[in-house]
Amino acid sequence: MEHHTLRNLITFLFIGGVIGWLAGLIVRGRGFGVLADIVIGILGSIIGGWTAEVLGLSINSFFGEFMMAVLGAVVLVGLTRLIVRKV
Repeated sequence: MEHHTLRNLITFLFIGGVIGWLAGLIVRGRGFGVLADIVIGILGSIIGGWTAEVLGLSINSFFGEFMMAVLGAVVLVGLTRLIVRKV
C-alpha cells in the first residue's frame, strides 16, 4: 500500500481545485468557491477516469489525465446544474 505524504495530499487537493475551477469557468463562467471547486475537481477526476476506462481509452500522460479529469468535472457541473434547475 502506498503511503501518502502531506505533500501528496496538498498536491492532490490543489490539482482538484484547479480542475474544479476550470470546469466552473467552462460551464458557468466562474468557479464555485475553493472548497466546492476541490470537491468538483476530485469527483470529476474520478468520473473522467472511469469514463476513459469504460471507453477503453489508454491515457498515458499527465496532460491526458488532466484533460479527462476536466471533462469529467465539466460533465459533473453540467449535470448538477440540470438537477438544481429542475428541483
